[in-house]
Amino acid sequence: MKAEVAKTKTQIPQEGKQRKRKLPFTLVLFLFPALLPLSIFWIYPMINSLYISMTNWDYMSPDYDFVGLENYSQLLRDPIFYEVLGNTVYFTLGVVLPTVFGGLLLALLLTRSKKGMGIYQTFIFSPWVTPTVAVSIVWSWIYEPEVGFANWILSLFGLPALAWTSSTTWAMPALIILTIWKGLGWVMIFYAHALRKVPEHLYEAASLDGASKFRQFIDVTLPLISPTSLFLIIITMVDTLQAYDQIQVLTQGGPAGGTRTILYMYYQAAFEEFNMGKATAVAIVLVIITALLSFIQFFLSKRWVHY
Repeated sequence: MKAEVAKTKTQIPQEGKQRKRKLPFTLVLFLFPALLPLSIFWIYPMINSLYISMTNWDYMSPDYDFVGLENYSQLLRDPIFYEVLGNTVYFTLGVVLPTVFGGLLLALLLTRSKKGMGIYQTFIFSPWVTPTVAVSIVWSWIYEPEVGFANWILSLFGLPALAWTSSTTWAMPALIILTIWKGLGWVMIFYAHALRKVPEHLYEAASLDGASKFRQFIDVTLPLISPTSLFLIIITMVDTLQAYDQIQVLTQGGPAGGTRTILYMYYQAAFEEFNMGKATAVAIVLVIITALLSFIQFFLSKRWVHY
């Protein structure tokens, strides 16, 4: 009997080892369908881009030299890069915060009025599904200095006409206004869904405790929709950092480089200067900035996001 027990005890560890040996193969087998496209379309392009950023390739010649970190060194010593970085921060903050808060406000207004809610949501959401190039062309007519709709609105209030996209002062605000208008409906849809998921009995309990509507919004609504807020802030920020179409159509990075962002600097370095090494270095820096900002937001979210 003791011999059988001892034999059983020795068999159990051996079976456990066999399972552990089979586990990596099974794990790889299940992960392979996802890893294959990820490797082809993300991991390999990232590694190849990192290599190209360390060369002086001109995008056309088959011959090029490996220059190491020279492109990054030149980029960090270039005062234009820091001007572009400032424009990017200005544009990103000017778009993300109003878009997120404006989308929440629209969602609150539409969820309270039940009649025609679907029609209003569709109308407000329609700019998001419209191609940015088409939207930008329409807004170029709105910003037209002589007969544009924007200056006509200003004239109704007795305000002077603005040069908008040809002004170093107003070109960036013009881009920000367009981008906010386009993204409000998308943010609103997410917030409307999140608001519908907030349990009604929490509002009833807060009301019985004497909480005003404002306190209910602060203490009940905001904590419960905080995961949606975090998601929208990150995605809107990434989308804003990748803005290109509206800049190309309306300002081409001008006037005097006043609306040139990091992504537009990449475009100019690659397809106007034909300096693919510098352009890819700019793209790598943009990826690093986006990753750092996302990490910071995730880190800070632990203090205020309630799952």
